[in-house]
Amino acid sequence: QVQLVESGGGLVQPGGSLRLSCTASGSIFSINVMEWYRQAPEKQRELVATITSGGITNYADSVKGRFTISTDSAKNTVYLQMNSLKPEDTAVYYCHMEITLWTNLLEYDYWGQGTQVTVSS
Repeated sequence: QVQLVESGGGLVQPGGSLRLSCTASGSIFSINVMEWYRQAPEKQRELVATITSGGITNYADSVKGRFTISTDSAKNTVYLQMNSLKPEDTAVYYCHMEITLWTNLLEYDYWGQGTQVTVSS
């Protein structure tokens, strides 16, 4: 009923920038929370950034001041602007949304397919 499609990953040198996008489509009544997670090899998935429908943002300490989460509500899209990238930012990045459906007005969790970000010289 709902699909999340991510784009924007790739290979970048340390100090570089990337912007990730995640667009939701389907039977969407409202999107209540949009988040980005990441998972590095042999590590647990960690929350990177959150933005609520009211525009409140929160970031992991490791990315504060370097990453910015934003949304385009009209497009059901969340972005993650990543600046001053470090090798330790290398991971698969996943978007996550809490979405209320038109069909039953219940809220569900949805995940993107993941996009690889590699920071290396």
